[in-house]
Amino acid sequence: MHTLHRLCAACALALGFSGAVLAQSQGVKTQDVKNLQTLQSAAVLSISPADTQALMQNFSAVRPRFSQNGGETLYQAICQGCHMVKGEGAKGAGFYPALASNPKLAAAAYPASVVMNGLHGMPSFASKLSDEQIADVVNYVRSNFGNQYPDKLSAADVKPFRVTP
Repeated sequence: MHTLHRLCAACALALGFSGAVLAQSQGVKTQDVKNLQTLQSAAVLSISPADTQALMQNFSAVRPRFSQNGGETLYQAICQGCHMVKGEGAKGAGFYPALASNPKLAAAAYPASVVMNGLHGMPSFASKLSDEQIADVVNYVRSNFGNQYPDKLSAADVKPFRVTP
């Protein structure tokens, strides 16, 4: 239970810092924000090095990757949350372009680059998808939703878009 208490303190600290920033932006008194930050600092200091190491074991430097394969499966798992089930896109909390009947998909390199590197509000999937997965999902989008682009992208075609440090 002791470790759970310290974990809660660490979570409270993390949430508290973001809360302090939000509080300042919402016009909360500076002294109240300082008091909150003092409490957060006390929570951090109460975490022992052993507990910190135990907490850090829950985090990994290895970024998880999507395990799905096949364009349709990848689209359903990743893309349709924003671009919608039929590729129609959405407006509201953000703008998610329609993929259905989209002339920007004519050159396969364009959607491959966008999936790999992101664009505007869309995140990069370079660290989450293999070249084969990117080719699969791009080919799926380019041959569905009213798109009928016949040329197919291969993993070798995608590889040049991958930026290496």
